[in-house]
Amino acid sequence: MINFSLITQFFNKVPIHQGQKAEKAACIYLKKHGLKLIQANFSAPFGEIDLIMQEKDTLVFIEVRYRKNNHYGGAIASVNLKKQKKIIKTAQLFLIQYPQYQKKPKRFDIVGITPKEEKQDFIWIKNAFLVS
Repeated sequence: MINFSLITQFFNKVPIHQGQKAEKAACIYLKKHGLKLIQANFSAPFGEIDLIMQEKDTLVFIEVRYRKNNHYGGAIASVNLKKQKKIIKTAQLFLIQYPQYQKKPKRFDIVGITPKEEKQDFIWIKNAFLVS
């Protein structure tokens, strides 16, 4: 069972940027769901991937979004087509730099986080977008 109070305590006490807090909370949340962290904050000149994790044999590129409220569509809706293209291009560079992952199945997920009363509300969308 996930202890959301620990995640909330982490959110409230760690003196870092809100986006970094969200990424760390998402990483904790995903680890508790069986994913293994490969790399956090992989960056390229054209973008960044917040979390690169592995679920069983699948390599998972994860965009984490935090929104204080659901105005303008909320956290998940903020990952538009332009952002998706940047993530895909960055993932391609990751696979060039780390060829041991090239043959693994891959997917792109989004984790949206919104505060809800005394805890954080997580929405995890697997296969949120595809490479076309």
